[in-house]
Amino acid sequence: MTKNRRDFLKKIGLISGAGLVATSPLHAAMSTSKKNEELDEEEKKKSFTIKILQTTDVHCQVHPHDELFWENEKAVFRKAGGYAFLSSYFEKEKRDNPHTFLIDTGDMFQGSELSVKTTGQAMVPILNEMGYDLFLPGNWEVIYYKKAMQTLLGALHAPKVCANMYHDLGEGKRGELIFQPYHIWTVKGIKIGFIGYTDPLVPIRQSPNYSKGIIYSKPEENIAHYIDTLKNQEQCSFIIVVAHLGLSQQLSLADMEVCKGVDYILGGDTHERVRIPIQCKYAKVVEPGAFGSFVGKLELTVKNGVIVKDEYHLDEINTATLTPSTKTTSIIQQNEIAFSEDIYKIAGYSTIPLYRYFVVENPIDTLVLDSLKWKLPEIDIVLSNGFRFCPPRVTPDATGNIPITNGYIYDMLPVNSTVRTANVTGKQLTDWLEKELNNVFAATAAERLGGWVVKFKGMSMEFNAFGEKGKRVKKILVAGEAIILDKIYSICACERDGDPVDMLCRIKNVTNAKNTEHSLHSIMKEYLLANSPVSPVPPLSAKILDAPQSLLSQVTGVDYTFR
Repeated sequence: MTKNRRDFLKKIGLISGAGLVATSPLHAAMSTSKKNEELDEEEKKKSFTIKILQTTDVHCQVHPHDELFWENEKAVFRKAGGYAFLSSYFEKEKRDNPHTFLIDTGDMFQGSELSVKTTGQAMVPILNEMGYDLFLPGNWEVIYYKKAMQTLLGALHAPKVCANMYHDLGEGKRGELIFQPYHIWTVKGIKIGFIGYTDPLVPIRQSPNYSKGIIYSKPEENIAHYIDTLKNQEQCSFIIVVAHLGLSQQLSLADMEVCKGVDYILGGDTHERVRIPIQCKYAKVVEPGAFGSFVGKLELTVKNGVIVKDEYHLDEINTATLTPSTKTTSIIQQNEIAFSEDIYKIAGYSTIPLYRYFVVENPIDTLVLDSLKWKLPEIDIVLSNGFRFCPPRVTPDATGNIPITNGYIYDMLPVNSTVRTANVTGKQLTDWLEKELNNVFAATAAERLGGWVVKFKGMSMEFNAFGEKGKRVKKILVAGEAIILDKIYSICACERDGDPVDMLCRIKNVTNAKNTEHSLHSIMKEYLLANSPVSPVPPLSAKILDAPQSLLSQVTGVDYTFR
């Protein structure tokens, strides 16, 4: 071999200086590529975990709060929640597993004085700091009307999904969807599809004008289409419905054939604490409580490119075991400082814990009713809707009593409605009570609304929650005497924006309806000033005959217990 040829061969790497055959650059590249393919295949064979974290119904409770737990058939309280503690929890979960996805499924802009005073704007930088990956509008996102809802949600960095909220073009004509119907998250080649649904009963549950300009459809109208798109077109490995429908309706949806192909429904709205997924005919259903006290954690194990296992846990955000995020704390303080003097001003005191967790009667609702009856003693019956929101308050201050601040009045009553009076017959009251009870306990889940039993003072009732529709009420007394069907009674309740002039608290065809000069907040503050400390012990105005008075959920027929 000539010297020139040998030098050339050395240069191109065909032989080494020792005269042995070496790998060419082309062969080296091919070999490296093959090794990478082998590594990729080995990597695919290794198991890894995908983690999906869910909050819902936080209702602007930015700080830690007292929380009620039902343990050994009694109420137990401990501190939970707060966005700074949630933020620390999220950071830890992401450190433990970078394949983590954060979702909030609604009611993030209503529920506190800070939110009301800023029309929800104070919540935007807090939510953006939390690092959420996906949002779903809840039933209360319309609290500041359609345009504000769009602006607030549009200011959030993460995508928003909802497949059943349309622009109203007038005369009942649907326009385009307000938000995208679904979202796909891809992690290491695995596609997870999310479809969003909000309660179509919002125009009935909330004041009608809040959702003016929006048309809602039922999930079953289009869910099969989106399941098909995600499964067959987008080739998603796992399909999740993120929902704000209430546990009853979520269970109902999961039993419908149109839901076939959905793996999980991550639900919200009714503040239920589902610790073990409820297996329905076509999907598993969960719901992670409220007020930021819990996070739902769904973990999916992937092996050989296939999801082989799912595990679900409900994690408590216990302030005793977490350190709050300093950055989130700073954002909250900065946003709150302009309103803090009023938020923390004490309006009065309670001698007993305040909460709103039982389906039938609660101290918070009793306080609202006591205030109304005190201010308007001439009214026969005062009414309050079956609201769910407002975390408990049980911690006393130096006085030994539990402080009720102006901010807590907003927690109890975020909408400072005008108090309205009207007249109704005994028959109207009776029919209305039957309808309201069916809204809570209907055998058909689709007939249930999101609230609990309506509250009242000046009237008492005995009823069977799980009796026949229209025949649940067994006894009604007004001022201690049996109700007379053709007698006229005076009532008062909060005015709902957009209701007909002859409707009050969903009672139709009332007469002599008129607004008073009072608001719910002004009456509450006057009452506390004159009567503090108060002891709003529920008076058993509504007595349930076929279930415990301490009933904590309207859901029956499945393996689930609120605790």
